[in-house]
Formats: sequence, C-alpha cells, structure tokens
Amino acid sequence: MTIIDIIKKFKLSILLVLSFVLLENISWIIEPTFFGKLLDAMIDRFGAVDNPKVDFILPLLFWAFIYLLNVTGGTLHRLYSGKVYAKIYAETATDVITYSRKKGLPTSMIFARAELAKEYIVFLKDRLPEVTWQLSATFGATIALFFYDWRIAALAVLVIVPIGVINNIYRKNVVTLQRDLHDTREDQYRIFESGNVSAIHKYYHDMVMPQSKIARWSSLDYLVIKVLLMFIFIGVLFIAVDVDDFSTGKIYAIVSYIWTFIASTDYIPGLMESLTAVRELSSRMKEENI
Repeated sequence: MTIIDIIKKFKLSILLVLSFVLLENISWIIEPTFFGKLLDAMIDRFGAVDNPKVDFILPLLFWAFIYLLNVTGGTLHRLYSGKVYAKIYAETATDVITYSRKKGLPTSMIFARAELAKEYIVFLKDRLPEVTWQLSATFGATIALFFYDWRIAALAVLVIVPIGVINNIYRKNVVTLQRDLHDTREDQYRIFESGNVSAIHKYYHDMVMPQSKIARWSSLDYLVIKVLLMFIFIGVLFIAVDVDDFSTGKIYAIVSYIWTFIASTDYIPGLMESLTAVRELSSRMKEENI
C-alpha cells in the first residue's frame, strides 16, 4: 500500500482535517494586516494628537474575528486529527499485514512493514499540515507583501528559487540514506527473534551512519537558507523604513509577514526528510505489489 492508496481510501477524512488546517493557516496569514490597521487606528485615536473622530472599534472587531477564526481552525484540527489518523493507521497496518501474509513474507518482515507504515501516518498527521503551512506562509506572505510594496515581494520571490534548488539537492542525497534505513529496519524483528546480542548491537549501529548523514544534510540545508533570508530581511527593512516611510501599523504587518516567511522555512529540512522517506517507502511497497 502506497501513500497515494491511503489518501484515495481516506480522502474525505483527510480533507476534513486539512480544511481546518487551511482555516487556521489562512486566518493567521491575513491577521497581521488587520492588526496593523487596528494599531494605526489606536495610535490616531489615543496617540500624541488625540483624534476622537477616528473609529477603532470596527478595526478591533475585524481583528478579533480573524483571530477567533484562527483559534477555531487550530482547535478543530487538533480535535479531529488524533481520531482520524489513529483509525487510518489501524486500517493501514491491517491491510499491510494481510497483503504481506498473502505474499508469503516472513513474520518478522510482516511486522516490520506494519511498523514502517507508521511513517505514512506521521506524514499525514504531522508533515502534511506542515506542508500546508509552508505553502500558505510562503505564498500567502509573498502575495500580501505585494499590496505594500512590489519590491519587497520581489525579494521574497527571488529567494524562493535558490531555496527550491537547495532542497532538490537535499532530496537527491537523502533518498539513498532513507533506503538504507528502511532496509535495516525490515530486519528488525528477525534479528530480535534470534536473540543474538552482537547482531542486535550491529542493527542499531547500522542506523547511526545514515541518520548522521541525513542530519548533516539537514543542518547544511538549514544554514544556507537562513543566511539567504538574512539578506532578504535587511533589504525589506531598508525599503519599508527608509524608502516608503510606512506607518507604524504597516511596518508591523510587513515585518510580521517577513517573519512568517522566514519561520516557514524552519520546516523545510524535516519536511524534505519525511517526504523522501514516504516516497522511498511507497516505492518499496509498490515494487512488492508488482
């Protein structure tokens, strides 16, 4: 069973959870704009030059509504994901064991495959919402920045290209390491059944090298992306403060979107590692089905 098979089989349940994830993400992306407007209204109403004609109640209500949408999406996402994905794993593990038995695979490999199937659930439960957040934050923040200054948005677009190249290099180098890990883990139960302490010791140490190499690539990926983003952030601050002379609320919104853009890249190494692992596992299961 591949990840595509699981998504097709449980598409309605997965779409339900993802709809709450999207509600949470989209409301979070647009929230800085409304808070920036509220901030400007509060400054104009209660600032050094008090202007009683300025209405701050409506901006406050708009911001509170968007904030509560974010809270609602986050609450429902967390409420349903546990139940939905626990059921999906139970069904998936059963299917994997049933099919493996029909193929006549050894019992040790059957249970190992059932354990490996957890990677599908980790991807759907944890990584898929992170992918959704990554896309929402990256493209949502970039689109929002276009409404403030196209040059700021252009800087964000420019950095997406090298990030994509770096992640592609990361993926190509990690896929072989993930294959080595899965090969080792498929022997897990057979080695444990043997009771050979030396074999068990070797089993765990065989996983150290590929995991260390994956961590090395992950840290390099993280380092290069963060250094690139530092230059983007400096350029954005210069444009926002020195060139455009934005209001306090607009500067707050712009900085919030930039931080959102930057923070979303924190997920990239983990996402790429999990995606590579799931692809390799799906390829393994597909080859076996053939």
